[in-house]
Amino acid sequence: MMTWNIDKAHSKIGFSVRHMMIAKVHGEFTNFDVQLNLDPVELGNSKIIANIDVQSIDTAQSQRDDHLRSADFFDVEAFPTINFQSTDFEKSGDDNVRLEGLLTIRGITKPITLKGEQLGPVKNPMSGVRSVGYSLTGELSREDFGLTWNKAMESGGVMVGKKVTINIDVEVAESE
Repeated sequence: MMTWNIDKAHSKIGFSVRHMMIAKVHGEFTNFDVQLNLDPVELGNSKIIANIDVQSIDTAQSQRDDHLRSADFFDVEAFPTINFQSTDFEKSGDDNVRLEGLLTIRGITKPITLKGEQLGPVKNPMSGVRSVGYSLTGELSREDFGLTWNKAMESGGVMVGKKVTINIDVEVAESE
């Protein structure tokens, strides 16, 4: 097992949630730090710790982003980071992976499972360093983490859906 570095230029931590019961709002966190002690062959030996700067939330709409940073949602003043720590990582089949861990949002910690694929390792032709890619998806109920703000709609339903889909695409490289 060795330390790997995340390639932020080729990585994204994104999410989507229903808006007014009819559309999805997509967003991402643009500032994050990931510590990877990775064994791409025996994933169970790996350890992953991620810290996400909540201030970096970006949904391409500044007024919505400011609301999400407020006490109505993430309360960035009191809880400036979202944290993840892996508890299990395993490969099944050729490329399929399952990552389990503890996710902390607003000081509330809950287990989460992310599923997806591992691609690689491959040798980067520019640097000669081995790289691995992961595409992972999971779901959570935002209310489980104290993100309960909502507005009832006149036609029925609510303004913001409860289920949040997480989409993570990362490229990591061996430390040189």
